Amino acid sequence: MSGNDFYLRYYVGHKGKFGHEFLEFEFRPDGKLRYANNSNYKNDTMIRKEAFVHGKVINELRRIVEDSEIMAEDDALWPQPDRVGRQELEIVIGDEHISFTTSKIGSLVDVNQSRDPDGLRCFYYLVQDLKCMVFSLIGLHFKIKPI
Repeated sequence: MSGNDFYLRYYVGHKGKFGHEFLEFEFRPDGKLRYANNSNYKNDTMIRKEAFVHGKVINELRRIVEDSEIMAEDDALWPQPDRVGRQELEIVIGDEHISFTTSKIGSLVDVNQSRDPDGLRCFYYLVQDLKCMVFSLIGLHFKIKPI
């Protein structure tokens, strides 16, 4: 990857009585957005979507990540993945590459009770922002009857 590249991947999931249920999305340096949501609840099927986003969307994602200051964090004191599930966040900005792994976070109570509440709070809010953006992009791009 070159010095200007941006890559982001997020995964949250667990294995339970309905099998492997997860949400995953990634933004590649070429602008490709890949989205997958798998739930077997009530025999639901996997949803997979792919789209290319404009460079300005990638620039905004990059700005969100940089403003969050997540690249300065360390997941060493964060809760380890457990039976409840796991979350993974991988980010490449230029020559910086960071990867986080932690358990699912139910609420800010879980964050505040962790051994690194400030770092985990940074992760928690960044993930909320990223999910919101991805759901908006997927909803807008794949709308059946556009407004």
